[in-house]
Amino acid sequence: MRRATSVTYDSVRKLALTLPNVEESTSYGTPALKAKGKLFVRWRTEDDPDTIALKMPIEQRDEMISTDPETYFITDHYRNYPWILVRLSKVHPDALPELVQIGYSNALPAKRGRKHASR
Repeated sequence: MRRATSVTYDSVRKLALTLPNVEESTSYGTPALKAKGKLFVRWRTEDDPDTIALKMPIEQRDEMISTDPETYFITDHYRNYPWILVRLSKVHPDALPELVQIGYSNALPAKRGRKHASR
């Protein structure tokens, strides 16, 4: 059964562009989104236009795949990298903001000296 409101790459793009320092770009000739120049979303138009690759810690990715393998998966190419593949036609629209935030946060460099940031 298809969801009434389906997620598209344009939905992902519009949401991501509300975050600071996000820009539209390309990766391997396909539409992509970068945070401060670091890739965090790539639309896999050449292989599967219903799928995006999203930057994601491997442990979290594995948990998501085991919980919902129809929506989240990987191919052998991504197995050793911190990325997850997301089927846009299967992902729930309510999950999108959190997914985009996870990808975005994982693309940005870790902040050093956070204890001193409040000075």
